[in-house]
Amino acid sequence: MSELYNVSTNPHVRSKVTTQSIMRDVLIALLPASIFGVYNFGLDALIRIVVGIVTCVAAEAAYQYFMHQKVTVMDLSAAVTGLLIALNIPSTLNIGFEIIGCVFAIIIVKQLFGGLGQNFMNPALAARCFLLIAFTGPMTNFVTDTFTGATPLAILKPGSEATGTVDLLTLFIGNHAGVIGETSIVCLLIGAAYLVVRKIISLRIPLAYVLTFGALVFFMAPGHQFDAEYMLMEICGGGLILGAFFMATDYVTSPVTPNGKIVFGIILGALTFLFRMYGGSAEGVSYAIIFSNLLVPLIEKFTTPKSFGKKKPEKAAKEAK
Repeated sequence: MSELYNVSTNPHVRSKVTTQSIMRDVLIALLPASIFGVYNFGLDALIRIVVGIVTCVAAEAAYQYFMHQKVTVMDLSAAVTGLLIALNIPSTLNIGFEIIGCVFAIIIVKQLFGGLGQNFMNPALAARCFLLIAFTGPMTNFVTDTFTGATPLAILKPGSEATGTVDLLTLFIGNHAGVIGETSIVCLLIGAAYLVVRKIISLRIPLAYVLTFGALVFFMAPGHQFDAEYMLMEICGGGLILGAFFMATDYVTSPVTPNGKIVFGIILGALTFLFRMYGGSAEGVSYAIIFSNLLVPLIEKFTTPKSFGKKKPEKAAKEAK
């Protein structure tokens, strides 16, 4: 036989999907929430969105340049991080504080651990938690020219002294106080639907997350058991939808196994319930996702499917005797 065969290492079937195309789709999906954030909070929100993206891209380019690495800002991952940070802060936050958070996300959380694909937690959420700890007052100040009262989540929190009324329709549309990108549920769901149609994200994590949280609130929320309206308000309030669809689904910091995704979502829902109902803050999504990021290796260890034909260790030991 004179036929020649080209032998190469796997993978033998390659996808046309690239990091840049995925990140571009995420940026497109976040556009409705970003536009509504600017509409809701005005020029201050637009400035913080621009500053967040520019700072993260510049920080990544500068680090890679001075470390004599290939500059990879064109993959758009830094731009996504910058936009997510901006959407997770109040429109009143000092721009200097935002820049510190962006540099922390890119340099400390992402680059020092090896860059894209090596970070052990979501950089944008790590930056938000860092800012919440370092600048608690400014990060929880949602008083603007448009909105002067407490956030809906603060009013809903059991035992809270915050006063005011919460309307479910207003929560869904988003005309209320909060961080720039979390208020409009309808805009976030439009973006989430785009990601699902484009097959960028799986619904396993978001659905397991929201359903677990909703069930726990419905059955166990202090003073609001079996209150469906309260449950829906808790789901629509705060950063649950933003976190569930846009940050908990981060490829790098979430499980890759199908069962692992479901377990991950269940843990997220349980932790968010505990933090919101019994924690010191009205919110809990950021801390729940970051804590669950740390559990991903353990989750994958116990949910990785067994290779075909491979026996369990205990069964193999029995047959060997």
